[in-house]
Amino acid sequence: MKENNIEELERQFQEKIDNDIKIEPRDWMPDAYRDTLIRQISQHAHSEIVGMLPEGNWITRAPNLRRKAVLLAKVQDEAGHGLYLYSAAETLGADREETIDDLHSGKAKYSSIFNYPTLSWADMGAIGWLVDGAAIMNQVPLCRCSYGPYARAMVRVCKEESFHQRQGFEIMTTLANGTPEQKAMAQDALNRFWWPALMMFGPNDAESKHTEQSMRWKIKRQTNDELRQQFVDITVPQAEMIGLTIPDADLKFNTETGHYEFGEINWDEFWQVVKGNGPCNKDRVDARRKAKENGMWVREAAAAYAEKRANRNKEKRA
Repeated sequence: MKENNIEELERQFQEKIDNDIKIEPRDWMPDAYRDTLIRQISQHAHSEIVGMLPEGNWITRAPNLRRKAVLLAKVQDEAGHGLYLYSAAETLGADREETIDDLHSGKAKYSSIFNYPTLSWADMGAIGWLVDGAAIMNQVPLCRCSYGPYARAMVRVCKEESFHQRQGFEIMTTLANGTPEQKAMAQDALNRFWWPALMMFGPNDAESKHTEQSMRWKIKRQTNDELRQQFVDITVPQAEMIGLTIPDADLKFNTETGHYEFGEINWDEFWQVVKGNGPCNKDRVDARRKAKENGMWVREAAAAYAEKRANRNKEKRA
């Protein structure tokens, strides 16, 4: 009887999803659905928080006050995104401290793109244009994710990411139209971030072990390869418009399909970075771990104050 009951709950759950009815925190859901969402949402949150590091490195070195203010606002946005997403994971029963500890121990992953160094100011443009552009491509379909809190969080995240993408493209456009040295700096940033940006969409569909089930549950709406193709189709004309060259000798437009064909991604590099062997993996995790340790006294003081205030209110009521 219990087995039959589970089967009926699973049937009703899938029927809701098939009819585009959002799953909410108090609704029944399969353990595998819950686990998949916790893994995806927490990794997304980690990516937002770790993603502050390569950009935060340039706040004090921005070329003028306007650029400094815009970059600072962008980094603050990313902190907010992380908070929204950690909160969404908590609605599924995840413990925020445990998920953060998983990041620090290397158990949890985050987007591979943030394990590459930012060597010049042009990298701020490349990250905004390419990395945030790829993020938007990934995240807009998540606004229709089957899990309500995640979908609703993504609406605001995507609106803010669209500003980040425009900010990055503006930087690249300004540099590309500047001195020969500035244009060379923009081209160099594009050369270094193009392929890692394509890797952001994850492995090819044939090698993605989560895609099929996530599509059935409508956590994802499009496959990795579909999203990657859309990104290439949109971004290549943008590069041409500002006079930069995509670093891919195999890139060409197929008039029959209406899509750009592009070269093979270095999947060995992708998996090495995912496994923790990228240029900045250790530095990024060390920085996050150190930030938690150095800020521990603030959290302890805030908790002590909250407890003291709660006790005082109890005494007043008594």
